[in-house]
Amino acid sequence: MREKSIKIAISGKGGVGKTTLSSLLCYLYARDGQRVLAVDADPDANLGTALGFPPELLTKLTAISEERKLIKERTGAEPGTIGAIYSLNPQVDDIPDTYVAEYRGIKLLRMGSITQGGTGCACPENTLLKSLLDHIVLERNEIAILDMEAGLEHFGRGTARGVDAFIVVVEPGRRSIETAHAVVKLANDLGVQNVYAVVNKVHEGQFAELEQEINFLTILGHFPYDPVVVDADFHGKNLFDLSESFVQEAEKIKEKIDSLLR
Repeated sequence: MREKSIKIAISGKGGVGKTTLSSLLCYLYARDGQRVLAVDADPDANLGTALGFPPELLTKLTAISEERKLIKERTGAEPGTIGAIYSLNPQVDDIPDTYVAEYRGIKLLRMGSITQGGTGCACPENTLLKSLLDHIVLERNEIAILDMEAGLEHFGRGTARGVDAFIVVVEPGRRSIETAHAVVKLANDLGVQNVYAVVNKVHEGQFAELEQEINFLTILGHFPYDPVVVDADFHGKNLFDLSESFVQEAEKIKEKIDSLLR
């Protein structure tokens, strides 16, 4: 099968279900025989658990932002130092194949946090993370599923434009809808137009109303509220093996993504 190069960033308010969607899409593309890189770029890193990675694999995996030796080696500056001279173009091309765990055909990379707000002391870390994301989005030939926090701090303008699809996961609730508005504005400010929504945790009768609330977005699909998701999360199991109905809905979402990108 011919390998695809598709980069999908998934964002939304914390707890909305973006990691669930990320894990399902990872498994679907891997099932197609594609090379899949799952990028956990949320500080609350739990994509590996949602994918069902064995604990012994996850304990060996350190977030790149915490790899102090690597950061110093690649940037030339000690992490956390103030006013240091460091490389703005560090080597990162080997990281997505080296600093990963692999399970069932999916490679998992933990990015770690981008430190906010002009502190200066995190520049070497931020430079390495942003260079790494540039490389993943713009240069690698694979399926990359990026599980993001609600902001887009990891993205520069060029990187954001290189992402094939930004998906905002929205649940019934004012804060989630407001977060969707904020993500769309951030994406548009970066020159990105291909922003879509997936609705999650909807009870019967809620979808039509929520659809009106987010009519500024194309909706790729929706998942119902289902206790099986909570159970999967509690036991550290992946939903791909537990819920055929969720897999079927994720397949429809994937088909829409593939269709939109053709």
